[in-house]
Amino acid sequence: MARERSRSPQSPPESTAKGSGKVKKTRWYHQLWQAYQITRQTDPAVTWIMLGVLVGIIAVGVLVGQLIGQPVYVLVLSIPFAVLGAMFVLARRAETAAYSRIEGQPGASLAALGTLRRGWTFTQEPVAADPRTQDLVFRGVGKPGVVLVGEGPPHRIGKLLEAERKRTARVVSGAPIHLIQVGDGDGQVPLRKLPRTVTKLKGQLTKDEVAVVLRRVTSLGGARLPVPKGIDPMRARPDRKGMRGR
Repeated sequence: MARERSRSPQSPPESTAKGSGKVKKTRWYHQLWQAYQITRQTDPAVTWIMLGVLVGIIAVGVLVGQLIGQPVYVLVLSIPFAVLGAMFVLARRAETAAYSRIEGQPGASLAALGTLRRGWTFTQEPVAADPRTQDLVFRGVGKPGVVLVGEGPPHRIGKLLEAERKRTARVVSGAPIHLIQVGDGDGQVPLRKLPRTVTKLKGQLTKDEVAVVLRRVTSLGGARLPVPKGIDPMRARPDRKGMRGR
């Protein structure tokens, strides 16, 4: 999501900006409303849950205020916390809804891995693929070594991952290679838990060693199959800075 920026004194008027073909920046509350609408499509209960959290926190504030003899003060103090609680619920439910929208699509694991912060480099195309079954393997390189992420049923994707592991091992000179299967089968990692699983891998390489390994595995090339774009699950999450009123 694009972050809102304050307009500088030299910025042209809004009508001029429209006339020149510039795109009007999206306000934080528009982003918030869009996130809510997207979430409600797959999670209709989100409205009632948010209202429950909002009213519940305010009710607790009123009760505490009555007990300490400062009902108005505690009520006013509890309102911002109630809003933050409702926004937290929306953010979590929006993330879950976004993952559910892309789950099962080819390339969904790559979209989930795109939410990782610095430290990892993932291929934008699968490094191995079965065109008939649409089983895919994506490769990433970071301080923990090389990670191969496979999409597909356990009885099929395991063979594809192992073949790619052997191919990768020939060029990485003993660097660690981690195999991860994405899915709901036995021994597989659910899509929404994939980023956390990768970040938990222990770093074993230095920055220079990562660069060397990356150059070597890049020389292997990939499967060169198209992967659906624009399925980043985090696009459905509200801008936290924007929710703070920036």
